[in-house]
Amino acid sequence: MAKVAVFSLASDYGCQVQITNADDKLLEVLGQFDLAYWQLASSGHVPEEYDVAVIEGAVTTDEHVELLKRVRATAGTVIVIGACAVTGGIPALATSGVLEDRFDVVYGEGSALAFGGRISPLPVDAIIDVDYRVPGCPIEPAEFVAVLQRALMAVSDHIPREPMCAACKIEENVCFYESGTVCMGLITRTGCGAKCVSLGRPCTGCRGIAADANLVAARAIAVSHGIAAEKFDSALSLYNSAKGVVR
Repeated sequence: MAKVAVFSLASDYGCQVQITNADDKLLEVLGQFDLAYWQLASSGHVPEEYDVAVIEGAVTTDEHVELLKRVRATAGTVIVIGACAVTGGIPALATSGVLEDRFDVVYGEGSALAFGGRISPLPVDAIIDVDYRVPGCPIEPAEFVAVLQRALMAVSDHIPREPMCAACKIEENVCFYESGTVCMGLITRTGCGAKCVSLGRPCTGCRGIAADANLVAARAIAVSHGIAAEKFDSALSLYNSAKGVVR
């Protein structure tokens, strides 16, 4: 039986909470693995051996880098969950400007001590190879269970590639650009069923940029609807500031 270990980097643990919300769907895979370590749900220690590592959060410290190298050397399969781990997410907003200056603003005279060991926020695959990805902020519990099943059965990753607009068409949503509102559905990876737009909120891009997205064309569409290119870029950066380093 495969041993699964769950690790946390810089995050709010929201995606791990989503795993606990997947209890009914987890019944489909319980019995197929041994949950060897999960700090959020138990007080146990990291075992010396495990087969599958599930990682939430962005890489923000030297300690995280060393942990990831140990995890990759131990686990045969690595799954990253959530926007922070997949794209750098909101923590990657700190990649703009000088990181030390941001600590000066927050910590003042104590910034040097607080800054110790910090690095510019990165997605996990900027440090180690990743086998499976569950994007989103937070993740969809059903999608996590499906990816975990694929990992346990050693079936290759099948992350959605198309932009969100395709899902919006299926849901018959009214496009936000018709009202001059910026929406990241043009370039965001699908897979959530356009949930936010269906609830009346524009897409914020938390699932990352779709493989075939055309940023230049999307920006031009925004401008043609009266939205400044700077406003489009600002919305894009919320979850995709580290997009330049995502492999």
